[in-house]
Amino acid sequence: MADNSFELDWNGDEIKAAMRGASMDGLELAAEHLLQVSTQLAPHEEGDLARSGEVSTDDSRQQAAVSYDRLYAVRQHEELTWHHDDGKQAKYLEEPMSSERATMLQLLAGPMRDQLGKG
Repeated sequence: MADNSFELDWNGDEIKAAMRGASMDGLELAAEHLLQVSTQLAPHEEGDLARSGEVSTDDSRQQAAVSYDRLYAVRQHEELTWHHDDGKQAKYLEEPMSSERATMLQLLAGPMRDQLGKG
């Protein structure tokens, strides 16, 4: 009769830590992509708004954020009646959150996929 037994060493804590790190790497890649695309769409007079864009991350909460640090950033984003140069627009952050969703999901998944492929 064949021996169907096997032994498994489960390193769950190590796996969780590796995946947590990989997910933060992916979040940061996705946020950097969003920053790049939104900066291209941001209204531009002297470039201060575009230069103020940044990505911030919080490892403990597994979060990443893209923000623009100018007093007028929110108004520029929300004011749909203002005229902008060609290629620039209101909703410069909101629109790419939708239009770049598939790309950002791929960027998010990449480091986790790579981590799972290690063996």
